[in-house]
Amino acid sequence: MNNIYTEISSMIEKQEEPFIRIASMIGGYEYLKVARSLLKSEDATDEEIASSTGLRINMVRRVLYDLFGKALITGTRIKDERKGWFVYRWRTRAEEVEQFINSQKKKILKRLQQRLEYEEKYEFYHCGNEDCRRITFNESLECFFKCSTCGNVLNLKKNNKIKQALIMKIKQIKDDLD
Repeated sequence: MNNIYTEISSMIEKQEEPFIRIASMIGGYEYLKVARSLLKSEDATDEEIASSTGLRINMVRRVLYDLFGKALITGTRIKDERKGWFVYRWRTRAEEVEQFINSQKKKILKRLQQRLEYEEKYEFYHCGNEDCRRITFNESLECFFKCSTCGNVLNLKKNNKIKQALIMKIKQIKDDLD
């Protein structure tokens, strides 16, 4: 298991093809193997990919359908004259990787902006115990400023550091998108 993480880490360090990096980030080692196989032989069938990667056919198909759903690969249905049934030939859409990355950044940006709005809208209280969650003023009022988990007194918890971190990350992603 350690070898898998080592290989993925070294792959990222080597700055491998963006398609491969994205695929491995999406699903890990199996996605990495399938992505490499797809780049080596365009228009490969799922059986050919399974054979070249050593993965089970159902795993290869799961990876392919997921990558297809994310518009990172495309499949063409062709009738196999020898067997008489339809097979798919898979091909990467490497040009779509940048668009995929940007759409993911936009989703993250939206979530970060929502979180910043939440952090700015409320005051938070906390008992100081790491195992307990911080709660809003209204929740604190309902429990008479006593932690419902540990029973300690709830105190105002400043969230300036969280807001600053969110602002910085939002700015970084906006700059990336521009």
